[in-house]
This record gives sequence, C-alpha cells and structure tokens, in this order.
Amino acid sequence: MNIKLIAFDLDGTLLNSEKSISARTRAALERAAKKGVFLVPATGRLHMGIPEEILELPDIRYIIAINGAEVYDLEKNQILYRAEMDKEKSLELFRYTDSFPIIYGWYQNGRGFIPSRFFEKIEDYGFAPWLLDNMKKVYTPTDTPEKTLMEENGGLQKLQLYFSDSDMRLKILKEMEERFSQYAISSSLPINIEINAADATKGHALAFLASHLGLKPEETIAFGDGTNDITMIRQAGTGVAMGNAAPELLKAADQITGTNDEDGVAAVLEACGF
Repeated sequence: MNIKLIAFDLDGTLLNSEKSISARTRAALERAAKKGVFLVPATGRLHMGIPEEILELPDIRYIIAINGAEVYDLEKNQILYRAEMDKEKSLELFRYTDSFPIIYGWYQNGRGFIPSRFFEKIEDYGFAPWLLDNMKKVYTPTDTPEKTLMEENGGLQKLQLYFSDSDMRLKILKEMEERFSQYAISSSLPINIEINAADATKGHALAFLASHLGLKPEETIAFGDGTNDITMIRQAGTGVAMGNAAPELLKAADQITGTNDEDGVAAVLEACGF
C-alpha cells in the first residue's frame, strides 16, 4: 500500500476520550511524516479551532475544515477550496429551526456566530466539558442573527443544531434529510445535526486536496467515526472506520479498526509499515 496522504477526523477518531493523542498514535504519525506522507486533519471545526496538540504534529500544513467547506493552507495562510450556502436560502434554515426547542450556531467567513438567546442556554446543551468550552470559545453571540448572516462576508459554511432530546434529534434529522435534500446533512456528535452545502463534504475536500497535491485516490487513507466522515471514507483509497463509529460509517468503510481509546488509528498505520 503506497500511502502518501493520511486524512483523519479528530473527535472520536484521532483524539481519545481524554481529548488527546496517545503516545502510540503520535509515534505512528511521526514515522509517516518522516517518510514524506501528508498528515491532514479533517474536521467539522473551524481551522482556527484546531487543538494545539494537532498543530504540533510534524509538517501539518493542510486542514480540511468545517466538514469540507474549506481546505486551508497553514503555510500560505490561504483558503484553497471553499463551498458555502447561499445567504437568502440559508434564512429558510434559520426560520425552520426556530420552530423547535433546540439551539443552533453557524460558521461564516471562518467565524462562529450564535443567537444571543441561545448563547445563554449553552450550559444545557454542552453534554461534555470539552464541548461546552469549545462552544463558548467559538461562538460570538448576536442579537440579530439574520442581519449578521446577511452582512457578514461570504455565505453560510455550516449550520449546527444542538439537541437535549435524542429522540427529537432523530426525528428532525429524518425530516431535514427529506425537506432539505439539496444540502449535505450529517452528524459528528450524539447531540447534533450539521448542515453544509452539497459540495462542502470531507469527501469533496479530500478529492480536491489530493488533486492539488498531484496524488491518486489510491494513495490516500482516511479515518473517521461520524456520518460526516462517510464521503471521505468513500473517497479515500482506503477508508477506515473506528470501532466506535456510527453504523452508517461502519457499512461504508473498507476496514474497521479499534476504537479511539484503543489506538485504532495507530494499529492500521503500523500494519501499513509506519
């Protein structure tokens, strides 16, 4: 297997339950980097929200961010690829979600925004300390969400819904997939739904980046655990699902490895010679 690019999701994949990289996984990635392999974080986060521990890995230059709405070149401080939703059409999503007892935030122009009335309720929706801290760090409250959306540069990069009721989340997920089939709708956490433009997927972004680097699909390997990783798993030459992955991803993968707490990424890379 001639691997030249390793793409990896963060939460639930590369990062363990303590939100850190194990020594074994770090060592495998470092060995791959020494052989000239590109290490590419592929996340639903903003590129500026990548943990320092990830950025400290050797030769991290390219980031697939916001579920593939953006491919960012750290060295050149430049966006290489972007896929966004139309502002006017995004308003329909805002008004639709306002009818449910949930909260939402969105990414636009590389920043996070949230209606002020929802920011006050964040404590009720951050099911884990790390998520709560990240939400408070990423989102800027706004009293006029629709005005902010229309006045901010660029289109909507991602809308993220947060739920306190898991049954309601599943019901709305099914409804949104039917009503808004023009968008890429996925999930990375058991309490969220993520909406992106149709071509803002990790799969589209990986295909773009591989072509940009002059690589063939078969020279790439990707790791993931959420439904927002399915397109990337299918696009890569080898798509690997973590043992803790969503059922849909397990079905789509070429391989299944151990969980994120069992050094699943390292096990596969070691078998590949890294």
